[in-house]
Amino acid sequence: MLSRRLAVLSASVIRSSIRSKPILTFPSVQFHPSQLPHSSNSHATFIPNAFMDSLGFRAYSLLSLNDLRDNIPRKKPTRKGRGIGSGKGKTAGRGHKGQRARKGSKLGFEGGQTPLRRRMPKRGFKNPFSLTFQPVGLGKIAWLINAGKIDSSELITMKTLKDTGAIGKQIKDGVRLMGRGAEQIQWPIHLEVSRVTVRAKAAVEAAGGSVRRVYYNKLGFRALLKPEWFEKKGRLLPKAARPPPKQNDKVDSIGRLPAPTKPIPFLVEGSQDLHVRSLN
Repeated sequence: MLSRRLAVLSASVIRSSIRSKPILTFPSVQFHPSQLPHSSNSHATFIPNAFMDSLGFRAYSLLSLNDLRDNIPRKKPTRKGRGIGSGKGKTAGRGHKGQRARKGSKLGFEGGQTPLRRRMPKRGFKNPFSLTFQPVGLGKIAWLINAGKIDSSELITMKTLKDTGAIGKQIKDGVRLMGRGAEQIQWPIHLEVSRVTVRAKAAVEAAGGSVRRVYYNKLGFRALLKPEWFEKKGRLLPKAARPPPKQNDKVDSIGRLPAPTKPIPFLVEGSQDLHVRSLN
């Protein structure tokens, strides 16, 4: 249908271009009846202008209402098991008898030979209980204290280390305190980290300070490092989580989280009115 429309439109454009060109007018030319084999009138005259005037012009649109149709695929889906005329009838492409002709067939079965999953060697091991800690040295903490970015009289938490740039922004499972630059610690400091080496702990305690190993889960780290995220989402800050049994001997206490400041609605007994109480 579209190709026919295009053909008619191209013919109409050609005719309109012919009509737009100036045509030389000649006087009527008399033809002999023998020169007009298709004419029955012996006195017929051929007038070019009259022939050109008889041509009409009709504009055709490339899109019409009878050309509209749904955007459906031309190839129809294969209907298995619906007769021989469907192309996949009778056995539906499964052949005759055998294990794969039925529904039950084991995934990865290769006819009795050793399957690929057993032929390929297994190399390496990934511990699902492994933890990744970000290291930070005592020398860097001492440099930040001397620069005035960290107050040594206050408790230095992992949020303090993140805000001052002592560690990166991505904290997966916590922070490990290392003993690099331990000789620069000449004053008592108090820290809260996830892990600490023996050398770093000895250097901090020798200067009169203390190091505490605290536990945070994924949600607890978000509440510690980005408490504004919960307020933005309209959620309450979570409670501090207890460490799993495998980490009880590796931590000293549960990590402390900021107290929720958003008002919590509650109902008073014997009343249907909604009261608001702020937890501070």
